[in-house]
Amino acid sequence: MTSSALASPPRHDAAVITLIGAVHGVSHFFHLLLPPLFPWLMAEFDLSFTRIGLTMTLFFVVSGFGQAAAGFLVDRWGAARVLAGGITCFILAALLLATATGFPVLLLVGGLAGLGNAVFHPSDFTVLNRHVSTARLGHAFSVHGLSGNLGWALAPVFMTGIATLAGWRVAALAAALLAGLALALLLAFRRLLDDPPGHRPKAAPQGEHPLAFLTVLPVWMCFAFFFLTTTSFGAIQNYAPSILEHLYGLARPLAAGGLSACLLGGAGGIALGGFLAKSGEHDRIIALMLGCAALLALLLATGWPPAWSILAVMAGIGFFTGVAGPSRDLLVRRAAVGRFGEAAYGRIYGFVYSGLDAGLALAPLIFGAFMDGGQERQVLVGVALLQGLAIFTALGVGRYLPAQPGGQAASR
Repeated sequence: MTSSALASPPRHDAAVITLIGAVHGVSHFFHLLLPPLFPWLMAEFDLSFTRIGLTMTLFFVVSGFGQAAAGFLVDRWGAARVLAGGITCFILAALLLATATGFPVLLLVGGLAGLGNAVFHPSDFTVLNRHVSTARLGHAFSVHGLSGNLGWALAPVFMTGIATLAGWRVAALAAALLAGLALALLLAFRRLLDDPPGHRPKAAPQGEHPLAFLTVLPVWMCFAFFFLTTTSFGAIQNYAPSILEHLYGLARPLAAGGLSACLLGGAGGIALGGFLAKSGEHDRIIALMLGCAALLALLLATGWPPAWSILAVMAGIGFFTGVAGPSRDLLVRRAAVGRFGEAAYGRIYGFVYSGLDAGLALAPLIFGAFMDGGQERQVLVGVALLQGLAIFTALGVGRYLPAQPGGQAASR
């Protein structure tokens, strides 16, 4: 019996989606283990924006290479073991940060946290595709993206708030505790991630080389899409609080709130995007939403909006980007997975989503130099430009693929 023949009951689907969503939220929280603490760490260790940005470059370089490899581990060993290993890396990274004595230790923290982050997309999407009914996949991807954005939104307030009250080392210890709770949750409910009796994933065509997916054009177009959108997002993730503080004169806590507003707006957009994705017009939805987000980034770059409106503009950027999320994930599923069967979910998702890490690794190198030069406006223009380029890759994937009746992802 293959998974495509299985129709999971709604309660089981909801439990799987909730568990995966919870651990995914923690992974996104650890994307921002370091950036909210940049002001404290820069002062403590006498670092520039470019040098401190290297910690995040290392995070995403390790995560990108590790993610492509993690896909093969998921296909071989199963998602539960791989996820537990990733969360353990988060715990160790946070504990190491709490005892950091210099910049080399911060680099090690970034690399260890990146290794933990590498496992989540291949693990999560393998579980969702195998264990959630096809009719509910759009909502599953929506909750998955929503939980990630909530993790992003929590991190700046959580880390900045604790660091302000008790110091950045205590904030790091609190992050370790949060990851420990996630690991306990995963271990308590790991049976939800086990394949049911009689399950046999739909195999790839006989004789297909394990790396044959690298010869398929839509796979590379999806990789490029993630690379562009996340290079854009990396600028916001790392530098939005500093941009808003210097360009609009916002106090540091309020400027950090601008990043949280963007991420909360993204969470709301993802929730709506799960319903819109059922229309099947995935490429057009992505193009329209990213276009709106790019225009708001350009508006912010002009310096025209009054200071009281900045949180709303940031929330709008996040919202429009978020609406595109579920359509993006379903477009990837159509473009990259169908030909090679369910047994290849891990390796394909691992490679495609490594474009996300590549973009986030490059962002601090490019935009950190602009920040050191006091060119905050140019950073926002770059955000808009990259989002515009990503629109063309999404439309290209859409033209390459056949139309899907009823808007559902293919179940091949």
